[in-house]
Amino acid sequence: MRVLIAFDKFKDSLTAPGACEIAAEALQKKQPDWEIAQCPLTDGGEGFAAILTRASQGQIHQHTVTGPRGVPVDASFGIVTFSNIPAVARRLLDLPSDIADSASIALIEMATASGLALLEDEERDPWHTTSYGTGELINSAIELGVEAILLGVGGSATNDLGLGALNAMGLSFLDQNGDAISPPIPDTWSQISTPTGTLPANTPPIHIACDVDNPLLGPNGAAAIYGPQKGLLAADLPRMEAASERLAALLCDHQGKPHGTINTPGAGAAGGIAFGFMTAADAQLLPGADFVAAWFDVESHLASSDIVITGEGRFDDSSLRGKGPGALAARALELNKTVHVFAGQIDLTSVPEKLHLHAITPAEMSLKEAFRSASQLLTSAINDKF
Repeated sequence: MRVLIAFDKFKDSLTAPGACEIAAEALQKKQPDWEIAQCPLTDGGEGFAAILTRASQGQIHQHTVTGPRGVPVDASFGIVTFSNIPAVARRLLDLPSDIADSASIALIEMATASGLALLEDEERDPWHTTSYGTGELINSAIELGVEAILLGVGGSATNDLGLGALNAMGLSFLDQNGDAISPPIPDTWSQISTPTGTLPANTPPIHIACDVDNPLLGPNGAAAIYGPQKGLLAADLPRMEAASERLAALLCDHQGKPHGTINTPGAGAAGGIAFGFMTAADAQLLPGADFVAAWFDVESHLASSDIVITGEGRFDDSSLRGKGPGALAARALELNKTVHVFAGQIDLTSVPEKLHLHAITPAEMSLKEAFRSASQLLTSAINDKF
């Protein structure tokens, strides 16, 4: 029997690779003769860089950088050799045809330097958070001579348009007296009159992995949709929108880019860092979940598997419309595979035929206790089923 185990993260309790490893270990003990393949699911958020780096025999580089509230944090990024990246994923990167097989590619995860998980609830405030540390990670990768950068932007704590990261990389933001404002957090934007400077001449192509299509501004923009989870008060949204529009226009003018860049689908990803890097570094957007699936060759694993085991912290109607476990389950059902979904909570208005659902959290258990016990709960659920 061949089994594909492909979990997304259980928020605040298990990473995607952690959930896969727990399920695989439990299943292997129960069924020692079964062949098990693991494909952690991620779209550019938590665990993105580490997952892909490990899968391609890369190296993790540790650095201390500026955290989202200015306090130093320990962060990391991965370096992989181009030839170790699966061919399908290499094609999605669309790098120059003459790139050497020995070229180094950096995998950088914004969440490790500028992520929401680095902050306590009371520290979440997009007026005072910065992406500066993400820029420091990119600088470190450039110093190592990488020939391309893949930036995962899920889980950010910021709404600074990526200006902090660009500031770390060489752009300056001056007030009317010519004094630099650094880092350029939104709370200081009213003082900024002129961007100046350039990024390093040796900045390689940058690709941003994300699966959102939000523009920078408006009712579906970065602040309106994602600001509340980062601490933005509803009453402050109009002020944040106006400030973002002004700074975005200044950056477009400085870089000689049309203001219409603001409306590009995906520009609002991660508090607008996608906009900032598209404008200042000609960054390209990649569909994160599709790219990771290509990296792990999920389609081939699906085709050769008899059973597919997937899941995440909460599996609901939005999961079936998404690109993670829901999409994997749907594709597996199309291929007539047996599909089991394990989740902390399950809330579906209708259940697709032949989809086996397993809620691992007892009804009487508190959410806090479920977070603490996620590993044991998943192990127990796998044992009970198989």
